[in-house]
Amino acid sequence: MDDGSSAVSLPEVPLLGVLPGTGGLTRVVDKRKVRRDLADVFSTLAEGIKGKRAVEWRLVDGVFPRSRFQDAVRERALSLAAQDTQPRGPGIVLEALSPEVTADAVRYRHVALKLNHSNRTAELTIEAGADYAPLRAFRELDDALLRLRLHYDEIGLVILKTRGDLEAVRQIDNGLYRSRGDWLTNETLLLMARTLRRLDLTARSLFAVVDEGSCFAGSLLEIALAADRIYMLRDAERAVRVAASPLNGGLLPMTHGLSRLQVRFQGDPARADEITGETDPFDTDAAEEAGLVTAAVDEIDWEGELRVAIEERVSLSPDALTGMEANLRFAGAENADSKVFGRLSAWQNWIFSRPNATGERGALTLYGKPERPQFNWRRT
Repeated sequence: MDDGSSAVSLPEVPLLGVLPGTGGLTRVVDKRKVRRDLADVFSTLAEGIKGKRAVEWRLVDGVFPRSRFQDAVRERALSLAAQDTQPRGPGIVLEALSPEVTADAVRYRHVALKLNHSNRTAELTIEAGADYAPLRAFRELDDALLRLRLHYDEIGLVILKTRGDLEAVRQIDNGLYRSRGDWLTNETLLLMARTLRRLDLTARSLFAVVDEGSCFAGSLLEIALAADRIYMLRDAERAVRVAASPLNGGLLPMTHGLSRLQVRFQGDPARADEITGETDPFDTDAAEEAGLVTAAVDEIDWEGELRVAIEERVSLSPDALTGMEANLRFAGAENADSKVFGRLSAWQNWIFSRPNATGERGALTLYGKPERPQFNWRRT
C-alpha cells in the first residue's frame, strides 16, 4: 500500500546482528530475483524500501494508493486465477482419518505407525490390501509424518515397510497414469507428490526394509527411494521383489524438481529412465545390480545386520544426522524451495553451535577424552 509509511524490510542484520529467518535471503535473490547488489543494500537498510523503488527492485509486484488497494489486489488475484490450466471438477468430501491412537501406536486403515520409545525408533508400514486406495493411504501417511514431527520428537529413526501385492500396486499406478488428465486423478497425484516431499523433508533417519510380503512398487517404491538406506532380503525363493511404474518417471517430483531415481543416479542419468521403463519386477540380485538397494542381505544375516545398523544409527548425534541427511537427500541442481526447506534448514554453523556438539557434554567438547557425549535426542 502506497500510504507514505509502509515499507518492506529485512532488518535483522542492521538491528539484531543476525541473518533473517531460514531462507529469507534466498527468497530475495532466488525467488524474487532481486539483483544481488540491490539485495545487499536492502538487507542492510533498517528502514526498508518504500513505494516505487520497491517495485523497481522487484521486492513487490505492485504499489497502489489506499483508495485502490483492495480492487487492485482482487484484479491481480483474478488475473492469476485465469492463468490456471489445471483440470477441475465438482470436488469430493474427504472422510475424517480418525486413527486409533495408543501410547505405542497410531493405526489407520492403510498405514500403521508402531513406536518403540525406549529404542527411539518407529516402524511405519503402508498396507496395500484389497481395499487399497492411494488417496486415502497417502493422506494417512501425511498425517503420520506430522504426528512424528510434533508428538514424537525423540524418535530418531523411522523404518519404512510395505505389505501387499506388488502387481496390484503397479496396476493401480498404471491406472492413475492413464487417467492423469482427469481432475480427481490429477489432484490425487498432486497430494501423493506433496506427501512424498514431506517425507523427504522429515528430520528423521529413514531406513526402508524390503522383506517378505513387501510391495515397494511404483508410487510405493518412491517411499523406499526417499529413505537414506534401503535394505533388501535375499530369499531363496526370490519372492522378495521391487518394481517400477510410470509414476517413477517424474510425476512425483522432489522439492527441487527431480525424480528420486534421477537424484539416486546423478552419475548415470540414463539408468533412471531404464528403471522406469522396466516392466519386470526386480528380485534382490537384480535390484542390487541396478543400484536400487544399499544392501542385499542373506536370510542368515538379516536380523543381525538390521539390528546393528539400527543401533548404530540411533547412537549418533541427532543434530549431525539432521544436517547430513538434509544435504545428501537433495543431490543435483537446487531451486529456491530446496535451498529454503532442504539444505539451508540444516546449516553447518547451526550444528556447531548446538549443545550436542559444543556443550559441556557435547561430542566436540569430549573428543579425545574417555567420556562419551550425552545428547539431547529431540529432532525437529
